Amino acid sequence: MIQKFLFNFIVLIFSCLLSAQNTSSTINEEAKVPLYELPQLLITSSGKKINTSSDWEQFRRPEIHSYFANRVYGIVPGSHDLDEVEVIDLEPAALGGKAIRKQVKLSFKKGNKSISMHLLIYLPAGKKNSPVFLAYNFKGNHTVNSDPAILINGKKQSQLSDEELKKFKTSDRGGRTSRWAIDKMLDAGYGLVTINYNNVDPDKNDFSDGIHSLFYKAGQMAPNNNEWGSLSAWAWGLSRIMDFLETEALVDHKKVILFGHSRLGKTALWAGANDQRFSIVISNNSGCGGAALSRRRFGEKVSDINTNYPHWFAKNFHNFNDNEAALEVDQHMLIALIAPRPVYVASASKDTWADPRGEFLAAREASQIYKLYEKKGIVTDEMPLVNTPFHGTVGYHLRDGKHDVTDFDWEQYIKFADLHFESN
Repeated sequence: MIQKFLFNFIVLIFSCLLSAQNTSSTINEEAKVPLYELPQLLITSSGKKINTSSDWEQFRRPEIHSYFANRVYGIVPGSHDLDEVEVIDLEPAALGGKAIRKQVKLSFKKGNKSISMHLLIYLPAGKKNSPVFLAYNFKGNHTVNSDPAILINGKKQSQLSDEELKKFKTSDRGGRTSRWAIDKMLDAGYGLVTINYNNVDPDKNDFSDGIHSLFYKAGQMAPNNNEWGSLSAWAWGLSRIMDFLETEALVDHKKVILFGHSRLGKTALWAGANDQRFSIVISNNSGCGGAALSRRRFGEKVSDINTNYPHWFAKNFHNFNDNEAALEVDQHMLIALIAPRPVYVASASKDTWADPRGEFLAAREASQIYKLYEKKGIVTDEMPLVNTPFHGTVGYHLRDGKHDVTDFDWEQYIKFADLHFESN
């Protein structure tokens, strides 16, 4: 009995020391954050105080949005409607009979140039007007589920060229199933609409292909300094998918939830700021250029992201490398642009590169605008405990673990959607 007590006592002491060490490490890292002052959400550039939601919409919101568009993400230099919709596959009893599977090709053309966006759609079987999660995937539709009927960039495996077969690995099919809780979505009455983000603009520092090339003037080879980088192009693509979803009878287009992880979390926030048709916007581990405050300079910084991924943002954004204080905006203002629609920011405890505290603080600061609409935001400076979500109109959680998407995350997003759709 004494030995057991001594063993438990030693374990307790060791745990306390380890916890203290981790806390001390976090405090030491936080001490490196420079002093900073955030741009004011409720004061316009001319000094006018914003006291009502109508003032926000008329005066402050447009100037913040314009600044982000011209100095950070880049404007879209024109418009281009969807040219063609082709249903390639429709299976009413997919995934063992629990889902409708639909695969659709969206085409955009200009002269001799074109791009195709290949959508994979799963919807609850036997249900009409399903709410859906709309999300890009990183590695191809066939990676989100092991369903052998999922096309590979719009083709059956037997139709792939020799060159395409060299790039395809059998293990890729369903290789990222852990990130896509499709069964949980279907069981809760939600569908999933997904597409490989590279269909819209290949994720490389080359603007000769993808959607950009359809917008160039004669002789142009790259966007102008205030024009769209890849993030803005991916955001544009989400809005064009929304155009299609408004025509899809099986989808409740009033209940489209925009989701993105990492760089695609940045994309989701910008797309949600641009297009108010998205009813809920979710950012998962989006970090720098997404939900995290740039001025904190914690984890990934503006200079890091513009150096490592020079094509993501407008060229104008590169002027703020190691000069975040010169920005007239910060990321709390991006989140605020989504108001009064529900927005969810999620962090991971071991994802310091994405600055979880910076993401939380941005969501907290954005809550000022939600207050103008009498919506429930975050009012405390204290981050919630790990795995203890807050579900207001502004939602937040700090999940235990690394930079990833897990079942825990999806469980929160489904609960969050249920909360807001049931209250409408």
